Amino acid sequence: MVAAISPPETFAEMWEQLGNVPLNRIRMFPPPGTATVADVERLCDREPKCLCELIDGVLVEKTMGHVESRLAVRLSYLLQAFLEDHDFGVVTGADGPHHLLPDQVRFPDVAFISYENIPEDADCQTTVPDWIPSLAVEVISKNNTKAEMARKLRDYFEAGVKLVWYVDPPTRTVQVYRSPETFITKSEDEELDGEDVLPGFRVSIRDWFDRALRVRPN
Repeated sequence: MVAAISPPETFAEMWEQLGNVPLNRIRMFPPPGTATVADVERLCDREPKCLCELIDGVLVEKTMGHVESRLAVRLSYLLQAFLEDHDFGVVTGADGPHHLLPDQVRFPDVAFISYENIPEDADCQTTVPDWIPSLAVEVISKNNTKAEMARKLRDYFEAGVKLVWYVDPPTRTVQVYRSPETFITKSEDEELDGEDVLPGFRVSIRDWFDRALRVRPN
């Protein structure tokens, strides 16, 4: 269990707890420290849609880019195709919020949620469900800070996520986490393995990147 984080007394402390994210991603309404899940829902339902994670009562805009989006979509496709033959659960994409902890809503770029983590009376129309992913995937953007991703990692495992993949597009590598402190780095010459979270799922990292990022057919 991760120790509780004390409420910040200054803006500097709040910014540090958020992972020193770029200030232009922190929303000022409602005032930082007072935001709730309802505010996440409001921004998801409005036009234009605004994806904001909830971190300790602060709304922080999710960052995403063209390359990151293509990699996430391709992985979502591969996972969904696998689940057509192995009906273990459901997949969500980058605009799918997850209410992980009392004051935390996260938007993993890709997530797999085992049926075991979905209540029998669950409503698929729930805007921000509290279904805990078994696998969370983040495609790291240039606007993500190391401290932000470290904090997010702690939140995922505190909530009960079993496996986390951090994808680094420039190096074409994936960090595979089983805890905030335990990980291995896989290169494009290797495969990703669903392990006991998605038994039987395997994907070549090179093939995933090549297919996701090609500009025109060869």
